[in-house]
Amino acid sequence: MLYQFLRPMLFKADAETAHNLSITALKFAPIPTLGSKSDVLAQNFAGLRFANPVGLAPGYDKNAEVPVEILRLGFGFTEVGTLTPLPQEGNPKPRLFRLVEDKAVINRMGFNNAGQDAAIARLRNIPDDALTGPLGINIGANKDSADRIADYVIGVRNMEPLADYLTVNISSPNTPGLRALQDKAALDDLLAQVMAARTQGTPVFLKVAPDLQPADIDDIVTVAMSRGIAALIISNTTIARPALASCYAGEAGGLSGAPLRDMAQQRLVDFRKASGGQLGLIGVGGIASAQDAYARIRAGASLVQIYSALVYQGPGLARRINKQLQQLLQADGFVNISDAVGVDG
Repeated sequence: MLYQFLRPMLFKADAETAHNLSITALKFAPIPTLGSKSDVLAQNFAGLRFANPVGLAPGYDKNAEVPVEILRLGFGFTEVGTLTPLPQEGNPKPRLFRLVEDKAVINRMGFNNAGQDAAIARLRNIPDDALTGPLGINIGANKDSADRIADYVIGVRNMEPLADYLTVNISSPNTPGLRALQDKAALDDLLAQVMAARTQGTPVFLKVAPDLQPADIDDIVTVAMSRGIAALIISNTTIARPALASCYAGEAGGLSGAPLRDMAQQRLVDFRKASGGQLGLIGVGGIASAQDAYARIRAGASLVQIYSALVYQGPGLARRINKQLQQLLQADGFVNISDAVGVDG
């Protein structure tokens, strides 16, 4: 309720300024731990324990400034980044737009971040018992890198000691040429080197785009399974433009939020079918309610991530989703969330 009162004031600021203000607020706000203690929502996935399935997607806590505070809001896990080996400014501003009428966001941030060394310094200062859920670290390549695969290898070596899982992000539309790494041969080379760079056996997730053809899906599944990827995150933002009402509809960048929901849901179904249920899946894109999360779980996702919906509904969203998700599971007779994964196909 408080957020609904504050939202009009936040929305008077441009989207990126409001984002930065929210990070600052989290640093100083006294946040009680709001995590779920329900056995219904707890599960093991990729060798990790998740108290609940709702995570915060990367892009919010780019520089690993507030992972402890995020988990206290009721998230079961959080993913920081995208972090590149070297700091970079990202694309010119403005580069983040609220499409209020569409409950959507367009961004063309371009992996703006302070670099992996700065994140390492912050993460090393977090007490061992402060993180109440798994910490994912999303790694990417610098825009001007002469060897992008080498950047991912550097990311693994730098960030693995601090990560519960690593996410290889090759699906952002805002770094020119990055999505070409989803092509079969390039992807196989990348994942071979990424997996070989690990020294601690940390699970690796692969984040893919929603703008894929059936042959692309089959190739990605084949390579991911052959290289031992623990899970696919489906999906990143889309370059497609469905019918939108906002004046920002024509802005370049990746579209997220409500208009992405059905596309992301379908891609999850596609990847579940292509993998025969043998590959872990994480659903993201347009999830704004417990019903959205439950649909993704029933379609094959063990975990879900949210981000854009927070812009419109505020920091209590994870807690609300978890409370209602527990009710949905119990109403359908599921003893544990893992029992519901993939029941629709």
